Amino acid sequence: MQLEKSRIEEHNHNHLRDHQRKFDFFSSSHGNLENILKKLMDFQVAIPSWALGTGGTRFARFSGAGEPGSLEEKIDDVGILHALNQSSGAISLHIPWDIPENAASIKSRASKLGIKFDAVNSNTFQDQPGQKLSYKFGSLQHVDKSVRKQAIDHNIEVIKYGIELGSSALTVWLADGSCFPGQLNFRNAFQNTLSGLQEIYQALPNSWKVFVEYKAFEPNFYSTTVGDWGQSYLYASKLGPKAFTLVDLGHHLPNANIEQIVSLLLMESKLGGFHFNDSKYGDDDLTVGSIRPYQLFLIFNELVEGMDVKNMNHANDLGWMIDASHNVKDPLEDLLQSVEAIKIAYAQALLIDRKSLTEAQQRNDVAACQEILQEAFRTDTRSLVAEARLRKGAALKPLELFRSLKVREQLIKERGSNRIATGL
Repeated sequence: MQLEKSRIEEHNHNHLRDHQRKFDFFSSSHGNLENILKKLMDFQVAIPSWALGTGGTRFARFSGAGEPGSLEEKIDDVGILHALNQSSGAISLHIPWDIPENAASIKSRASKLGIKFDAVNSNTFQDQPGQKLSYKFGSLQHVDKSVRKQAIDHNIEVIKYGIELGSSALTVWLADGSCFPGQLNFRNAFQNTLSGLQEIYQALPNSWKVFVEYKAFEPNFYSTTVGDWGQSYLYASKLGPKAFTLVDLGHHLPNANIEQIVSLLLMESKLGGFHFNDSKYGDDDLTVGSIRPYQLFLIFNELVEGMDVKNMNHANDLGWMIDASHNVKDPLEDLLQSVEAIKIAYAQALLIDRKSLTEAQQRNDVAACQEILQEAFRTDTRSLVAEARLRKGAALKPLELFRSLKVREQLIKERGSNRIATGL
């Protein structure tokens, strides 16, 4: 299914007067917004292929209907999102769930929809049908060299698929760790993992990056071999200049100061990118900005400040991707809401009076610092984000148009009710 441009134009025509009134009011209070609008128009958030289907828990998965059952259909779904918001112009694939049988055909299909291929993701956290050796007790950390070799070979295979599709980054997330004290020799596990990552690193093309993702817990609950940003940074530092830390917002212990982590990784030029989601307790994979919108804003505050200090391109120098797969929402609606929340927080951070904030920090004026940040956070930037969408030919109200066009109902007619989009 593809959305006709005329339907988007008709939708925008019906909402244009109301939007213009709101945007004019916003503009009257904020002066020249062209630079911010340009940044919002350029900013793209990659969609993970696994988020296009209904998620689940350790207890059950309640499948949705009309889910994409093939890589082609997943690309089509991202095409729908991108047509609606013009901010979802990339897809991130998970191998072996999304092995492209004909890379040229897949690239062509994506290109026609304005879709590029973001980082490719390896999978050594589950055993695949016909797999010779098991990852039950780890992959790159495993005490058995043959298991480690299998995991290394898989990652190198993923790189090859990525090259065929035009990707330029590999994301490595390891479920490796231990559930009980004494189960694991921590130093040996680290050294085994580092050795495996070094072999994978050597297989990277010169222009590629590898993102080392960390997670505090789950599926192992006593220790995780890449358990926090410090361990990820240690691996990335030992690997070399093409290795970076990837921050998943759900992969922290409660109350972790993620914005400080972001600031320091940027300072050290080792921040590779983000997996956006939200959580109440742990890795809940909730819609971005649905639980802690102020934290999301504070993270973008550090991102904007840190990237500007280093003269980085906001749109291209870091990897921006959603990593969520919730179990009760329509996946496409959830993704539309997540992208909107990301753009709103980014816009708020762009509005911060940097000069005044720096001066207040130098005076140790704590109250003023708070006021400056909260002034930007409490600013309703929805009309600003909508204006950026309008200028790119996207829908003023993407979720409303998605529903009015009955997109999910049409997908169910095309695909049926018993398709499963993920490999879980």
